[in-house]
Amino acid sequence: MGLIQNVLAVIVVLGLLITFHEFGHYWVARRCGVRVLRFSVGFGKALWSRTDRHGTEFVVAAIPLGGYVKMLDEREAPVPDDQLHETFNRKTVWQRIAIVAAGPLANFLLAIVAYWALFVAGTTTVAPVVGEVAPDSPAARSGLQSGQEIVSVQGNGVRSWDEINLRLIAHIGASGELTIDARDDAGSSAQEYRLPVENYLVRQDPPQPLATLGITPWQPRIPAVLGQVLDGQAAAEAGLQPGDELLSVNGAPIAEWMDFVSVVRANPGETLELEVQRDGEPVTLTLIPGSRELETGGTIGYVGAGVEPVEWPEEFRREIRYGPVAALGQAVNRTGEMTVLTLDAIRKMLVGLISPTNLSGPITIAQMAGDTARTGLETFVSFLAYLSISLAVLNLLPIPVLDGGHLLYYFVEAVRGRPVSERAQALGLRIGLAMVGTLMLMALYFDLMRLW
Repeated sequence: MGLIQNVLAVIVVLGLLITFHEFGHYWVARRCGVRVLRFSVGFGKALWSRTDRHGTEFVVAAIPLGGYVKMLDEREAPVPDDQLHETFNRKTVWQRIAIVAAGPLANFLLAIVAYWALFVAGTTTVAPVVGEVAPDSPAARSGLQSGQEIVSVQGNGVRSWDEINLRLIAHIGASGELTIDARDDAGSSAQEYRLPVENYLVRQDPPQPLATLGITPWQPRIPAVLGQVLDGQAAAEAGLQPGDELLSVNGAPIAEWMDFVSVVRANPGETLELEVQRDGEPVTLTLIPGSRELETGGTIGYVGAGVEPVEWPEEFRREIRYGPVAALGQAVNRTGEMTVLTLDAIRKMLVGLISPTNLSGPITIAQMAGDTARTGLETFVSFLAYLSISLAVLNLLPIPVLDGGHLLYYFVEAVRGRPVSERAQALGLRIGLAMVGTLMLMALYFDLMRLW
């Protein structure tokens, strides 16, 4: 069922992103008087098609990993004299720039609309209260203490752990001090703490912005009660069931969920004697955790079970909501911040500050889409917005075959007063295909490595 949900989620996500992107090209092309021959979502065999009164064929194709808008163009086929005014290649350079740029701009617009809807509907989060501070960590050396609520990072206000992580990740590679403002309670004034860092998060895979600083978020005590048991995994084979309360492992008492997690992770392939409480009665079971390889090396135990969710105390819950006008400003700001973060991540990957293993391909996107769909609509919409921004940014990179490569040619043409030579464009096309192909193969390779 999980695989099917992942596939459906990725089809919905990619379908929306591709449709908006290609519609941007299509809409501006039509406004500029260009005849559009085909609007395709996907590649390969057509699963559905319809031709409108303008002669544009709308297609949904079998491979949902892209799309295209095919326009009338003399460079691709002979064009009758009475249709020359509708060809893409005969439009002014500024019209061609507008048509090409419209795809990525449509993705930015989709992200703004998605964030606007979230801000208007309101999102519920938990207060970023520090749980534990690791001894001799940057947080401990700065004086940050357990129980304090973080209110800003590097002078930027924050209201959730997600916002804090985004602010911290933006400083990958930093050396010196990171500034965090925190307060003891809602009524007290914030104090400034300076956390010393050296090559912060450089080549961590994946980056752990909070743990690197020695900060563990506060969370309520989580009883060791099972909420889910995955079929075919060690927990199910041992006979564990949702609702079981774990009392002890090999005679050692289990006080809360993380006690059980620690024992399982430390004992891959080892036999564990469990005592659980089921419907008020004690039950003894034998559990043998499976093994899972870590990307950083080493092996941990895994049983395929999840904890029963617990309710957060009301004083730790925060609702973020804006009116329609204020939400628009917040949505534009969030889109801008995520765009800058994406560009900075690309730069840092190129200079070696971020490991290339963080590249994500179709398999990881499918898993993330499925996970966010299961988590809830709010998380799914946030993921959709971020992926839309990533698609826009990547398409604007000055690489031939991408929109950014075409824009580069047209801006050169605007400056020089004549088009870039066909020979130069053909060479750029080969280079661009090689670069994009290499990136796709790397992303797919890292996807498969994550599965193993």
